[in-house]
Amino acid sequence: MLDQVEKTKPAWFDAIEKNIGPSKKSIKVGLVNIHTSINDNSLLYEQLDALHPQVETVSIEFDHVDENMKWEDIFPEWINENNSKCPILPMPKLEDHKDLNVVVARVPCVEGVRDVFRLQVNLVVANLAMKSGWVKELEVDEDVYVVFIGSCGPMVDIFKCDDIFLHRLGEYWVYKLDLRSLKQKMLMPVGTCKVAPGYAETGKEVWRTYKSQSAKTLKYNYTMHIPRLAYVTILHSSEAYVCGAIALAQSITLQRNNSILHDNNYNIDLLLLADYSFGPNSIKGLKAAGWKIRRIKRILNPFAKKGSYNEWNYSKLRIWQLTMYDKIIFLDSDLLVVKNIDDFFTYPQLSAAPNDLVLFNSGLMVIEPSMCMFEHLMMQSLKVKPYNGGDQGFVNEIFTWWHRLPRKLNYLKFFQKKNEKQDNEVPEDIYVMHYLGLKPWNCYRDYDCNWDMENHHNFASDSAHKRWWMVHDAMPLQLQSYCGLTKKMEERIIKHRRIARNATLCDGHWKIEVKDPRRKHYVD
Repeated sequence: MLDQVEKTKPAWFDAIEKNIGPSKKSIKVGLVNIHTSINDNSLLYEQLDALHPQVETVSIEFDHVDENMKWEDIFPEWINENNSKCPILPMPKLEDHKDLNVVVARVPCVEGVRDVFRLQVNLVVANLAMKSGWVKELEVDEDVYVVFIGSCGPMVDIFKCDDIFLHRLGEYWVYKLDLRSLKQKMLMPVGTCKVAPGYAETGKEVWRTYKSQSAKTLKYNYTMHIPRLAYVTILHSSEAYVCGAIALAQSITLQRNNSILHDNNYNIDLLLLADYSFGPNSIKGLKAAGWKIRRIKRILNPFAKKGSYNEWNYSKLRIWQLTMYDKIIFLDSDLLVVKNIDDFFTYPQLSAAPNDLVLFNSGLMVIEPSMCMFEHLMMQSLKVKPYNGGDQGFVNEIFTWWHRLPRKLNYLKFFQKKNEKQDNEVPEDIYVMHYLGLKPWNCYRDYDCNWDMENHHNFASDSAHKRWWMVHDAMPLQLQSYCGLTKKMEERIIKHRRIARNATLCDGHWKIEVKDPRRKHYVD
């Protein structure tokens, strides 16, 4: 009889049993989306039944999500950020299943990655595991293992590849979970139907006990780990954004004085990834602005045309290689921080502000570096075609379950409707300005030159333009020199001012007398 048990024991169970150890007299296994009526589950039932009385299995019952619910209901294009609600994804009675040692699930195989029932199954498994392992307020009592069987694996947005304990391709994934990290995610809304709170109000203890190098003792004999954090940007292929990166670093530094994390001696690095095309003069300026420099090799976008603007923008994926940090906030170098954003390090991966439809804008993201995630992204980059041909389209296809940050955290300088005054004013309470269209340093400082092209009026804003130049003017003269005007830049500006004047564009910016002192001293 014992030989029969050993022969039919699942390979993944044998590994879990050995890791749990002999002190555990019985093991309780919860089954999610596994039914005896399905033929390909019958072998699994036979295997688990053969383990009795050592193993107790229980089927986890929960209501199937409404078949009429669409992904867009959970990830809507627009919400009222101050008052919004999420649809309900039914969960099992978690209180009835808080003593599971193993959760075994079958993820539905569906076309595409945005399927509501697939998300529901993943969230059911994650909540069951968290409830079983998290016994006390600040304490993880026991390890909980999660097993996904079949050829369709879990969502990488929820289950971290770093937690994989055992994997056999096409058969099963076994996870030994980091429950503190998982709890932080499970405290988030089910989608972007609500703005995600920092650690969902009750998650500060999760952040305080986050893994890192140094530690201090808290009450309950728990350890407070100081997380390793960094602001990160990237430059590749062209020096056209060096000025933007310098202004970005200066804006971050200017806004950090009132940071709670800064007051508590949290060390937050400024790290810039640069390929080998950047010369010593640019590197000198970037370092003087506050960036630490890390040289990288560019990553080719396999779906981009040779010589196109997005040919090398998959280089951004290298941010997942920065495993010397627990969390990073990535910012494109055409962003400007106008209000302190340190507290947003408390959000889990992947957190971002919305772009359009069900998508997020990749210009600002909270991510958790991981080498196995980087390897996963690289493998998927050869298979997954981005909707927009670039990095934003790609990461949106990988991280479909993301957390909505307030729009003002990555305020896109884009105005869909023209108001009567055509001033395109920017709100005062934004955190970060994202300069779409022609960049401020490529215009005269006197006004936003997006006004000179009628098809760019959606990107034009004098108030946003003024904010950028305020940061510029606060920089040391040495750094301002990196934002000079070239003769070629001015020729382009003059050309479009002339076209605007001939067309008598109603905004009238072409009438403004230009006093930009940079015209007197061109840079090479």
